Amino acid sequence: VEGLRDLGPSQSPFNSFLFVQGLETLSLRVERHVENTLALARWLQKHPKVDQVIYPGLEDSPHYKLAKKYLPRGAGGVLSFTLIGKKEKAIRLVDNLKLVSHLANVGDVKTLIIQPSATTHQQLSEEAQLAAGISPTLLRVSVGIEHIDDIIADFEQAFEA
Repeated sequence: VEGLRDLGPSQSPFNSFLFVQGLETLSLRVERHVENTLALARWLQKHPKVDQVIYPGLEDSPHYKLAKKYLPRGAGGVLSFTLIGKKEKAIRLVDNLKLVSHLANVGDVKTLIIQPSATTHQQLSEEAQLAAGISPTLLRVSVGIEHIDDIIADFEQAFEA
């Protein structure tokens, strides 16, 4: 019973086939996730409306040396950043994105964004959110494998809107 609960029932042959198909390109997709995430993080660092970018692959991150040691192929496909200003600016930015989707998943081939204070951590009080490092302008981005120029262009137009 525990095995069924923890691992689920056996897959159908077709689902197994799809799984193997996906494994064949997994390394290429992860490499693109990591490259795009680092490029977006560097771009966001330079943006005048961004207060802070949180990504261990950035040279000025307090976790950079550990990321280089334990993640030699890159620091992953998820970053967070905070905006200068109030919560409404974060809401407006998310609403203005066109290519990037407002979803709570991570690791998708499509770039996704959420505002944790209004979604994944909304059940916590504002004080508890702040204690956990969740500010009202914090945004989490799971960077996809679209062309990086398209991702950056979408953020640029959303910042300008």
